[in-house]
Amino acid sequence: MGYTVQGFKASAVAAGLKNKGGLDLALIHAENPATAAGVFTTNLVKAAPVILSMEHIRDGKARAIIANAGNANACTGLQGMQDAQQTAKSVSKRLAISPQEVLVASTGVIGETLNMNALEKSLVPLVASLSPDGFEDAAKAIMTTDSFPKMARFEGVAGGRPFKIAGMAKGAGMIMPNMATMLSFILTDISIEVAVLQDALREGVEKTFNRTSVDGDTSTNDTVFALASGMAGNGALSQEDHAEFLSGLTRVMDDLAQMIARDGEGATKFVTVELRGAVSAPEALAGARTVANSALVKTAVYGRDPNWGRIMAALGRAGISMEESLTDIWIDDVQIVKGGLGCGKEAEKRAGERMEKDAFVIIIELHLGGFSEKMYTCDFSHEYVSINADYRT
Repeated sequence: MGYTVQGFKASAVAAGLKNKGGLDLALIHAENPATAAGVFTTNLVKAAPVILSMEHIRDGKARAIIANAGNANACTGLQGMQDAQQTAKSVSKRLAISPQEVLVASTGVIGETLNMNALEKSLVPLVASLSPDGFEDAAKAIMTTDSFPKMARFEGVAGGRPFKIAGMAKGAGMIMPNMATMLSFILTDISIEVAVLQDALREGVEKTFNRTSVDGDTSTNDTVFALASGMAGNGALSQEDHAEFLSGLTRVMDDLAQMIARDGEGATKFVTVELRGAVSAPEALAGARTVANSALVKTAVYGRDPNWGRIMAALGRAGISMEESLTDIWIDDVQIVKGGLGCGKEAEKRAGERMEKDAFVIIIELHLGGFSEKMYTCDFSHEYVSINADYRT
């Protein structure tokens, strides 16, 4: 199964918006008006394309997504908004649709205006190269510091008819959603009402992208779009159909979220932090997130050092209910803390061996309640500092 979805075409070109060259402008086109839903950054500093797309998606319909890498078009004032509006207008003209039907997304350097001349010149070849098989090129074009394109897919059945979901995402740094410097575009051919799609997208985002952290920073440009062409031909969704779609949508986003954490800037380790036994779901999430975001924990992970004192310290400042004397900690299947006390050097040695793997789990048991949560994260390496120190220069 490829990434083609009935009712959609995609393309990408090198417009010259990235300093290092390569594909940097992507277009997704719906043959007919698609049901559209979106989730955006909670950062109070919102990029111009975020503000514009929040307005354009209000009616729950869209025909196109235009996305560029290399420039975030954030903190660019009135000029930035005019550029975003002009982008939507120019795309709409080329596709013979309304500007309101165009969703705009950008990612890259903050505080610099878009090279509109380069963007405008690239629209002709961008539209001309639209293809049902253009999904993978579009996924490559939205990359910034990503080391690989992130794509996921799902096939299901609704109303006795098969349907597809295909998702792409970019993100490697400035990642800690309540939505991160990440973009994600999800296409499906299922027939679905806009309110149902929006609710499903929000629920899926909360369980996946909002459980991902690379460096604890929430960006100005975070955007997730879901477009549904309706061409699968299913009727009204039954309860079982809805559950199947939500499961598939969440699975696609969870795959993408894990890819983002695995591809964290300079990352060498993918870590799942599981916190169990909390007194409430919010406290379980707060505890897991504090550990996942701890620079001291993340550097210990990079050093393959099961420094459980850093985990305990993070839990203690997480603002959650916890009792030191009840807390247990494991690295995969190796327990390193029991009742708040270390399990000894031999246990730490075996835990260190588990940390040599590319991926492992930090499990924390508070023994205070029945609530659990997880976070996806990665380590901090020397390379992370290098990438972000040299990002603009």
